[in-house]
Amino acid sequence: MLSCLRQSSSSITTRNTQFSQSSMDGISAANTPRSSDQATPSSVNLTLEYTLAIKTASYCEIWSKIHYKVSSYHDDGEEEPPQVDIQEILKPSHECVKDALSHIRPNDTLSQFVINYFEHSEQTFRFCLFLAQCINRAHRLYSPLHKLIDLFSIDPETLTNSAHSNKVDPNLSPTHCEWVFDAFHEFEKLDNPFPGPESHSFSNMHSSFTQLKQYLDVHLQKSRSKVQLIRGATKGTAICLIVTTFGVVLTAVFIAAHALVALVAAPVCPLLIPSKMTQEEMAHLVQLDDAAKGLFVLHNHLETVDCLVARLHNAMEDYKRLVRFGIERGKDSYPIQEVICQLQKKHDNFLEQLTGLEEHLCLCLAAINRARSLLLNYFHLHQHHSS
Repeated sequence: MLSCLRQSSSSITTRNTQFSQSSMDGISAANTPRSSDQATPSSVNLTLEYTLAIKTASYCEIWSKIHYKVSSYHDDGEEEPPQVDIQEILKPSHECVKDALSHIRPNDTLSQFVINYFEHSEQTFRFCLFLAQCINRAHRLYSPLHKLIDLFSIDPETLTNSAHSNKVDPNLSPTHCEWVFDAFHEFEKLDNPFPGPESHSFSNMHSSFTQLKQYLDVHLQKSRSKVQLIRGATKGTAICLIVTTFGVVLTAVFIAAHALVALVAAPVCPLLIPSKMTQEEMAHLVQLDDAAKGLFVLHNHLETVDCLVARLHNAMEDYKRLVRFGIERGKDSYPIQEVICQLQKKHDNFLEQLTGLEEHLCLCLAAINRARSLLLNYFHLHQHHSS
């Protein structure tokens, strides 16, 4: 178990250090500025932070596993990309976590939260990979419309003029209209590749996150109070030693009987001197703070992904309604041109949304890995601290 923890810890350190300093503290947290910059939330450059986040090693590794070139989807009859093996990306792995949790104390409240969190985080990881497959499928399904836009680029002003003059665009022959009409029919019959808002959610993950986050926040506050108490004791010890020394001097000058007070006080004061407890408590505080921040960042990524999926689902439904409108108008050239013109207006934004979701999925997967690693390290420290 220890080797597993060390491996996950070193992996997350080397791969996600920059991620932690940029995406973790910048993108999702206009609330937690980077300590290295001493920046205030209002001064954080979100565009820069996002750019840095998508250049990290952890992000690039995940991107290389789930991304496929869009151009390949323009080949008819090409098979869908193979599904990604979760064990190639999920870190710490299922087996590593299982081994670590096999040593837990069943009655420990934190243990139950951690078990639920790891279970739901793995489910969420799988769902994110499923969404990546949805993106690949959306590119394939959208390919016929993409081809129409590439082949028949229509100027809206020209279309308006042709409607008034009852002229047909020479680019759209009856054969072209027949082909476009068939393409509309094929697209309209396809299912939406993205799940609807009612059919998916990260509710289990959010519930698990909320419970664990509340637990960690309580312990974080207790740990901070303990550190402040230790620091206060350190100051009190210094004052106590000064008073004791001053008392010894006074006893030498005045009455020997007063030395009894100093001699009694002197042995008591060193008891307040913190030992290695300060360092241990600080290490515990750092681990706890990192784990809580990791959960917070992951929560924000999940919220973003949820919104992007809903938008893409609605965008695909809009496409289907638009294509259905063209089908209902028949094979006449003008309504077909009107539909192509509307598709053309939506085209760039739709592709940007697909890319945006894919990027945020990579960030979310990297955030899950980081949160799992931080939590596993903290859990191990907590178990050691409590034993």
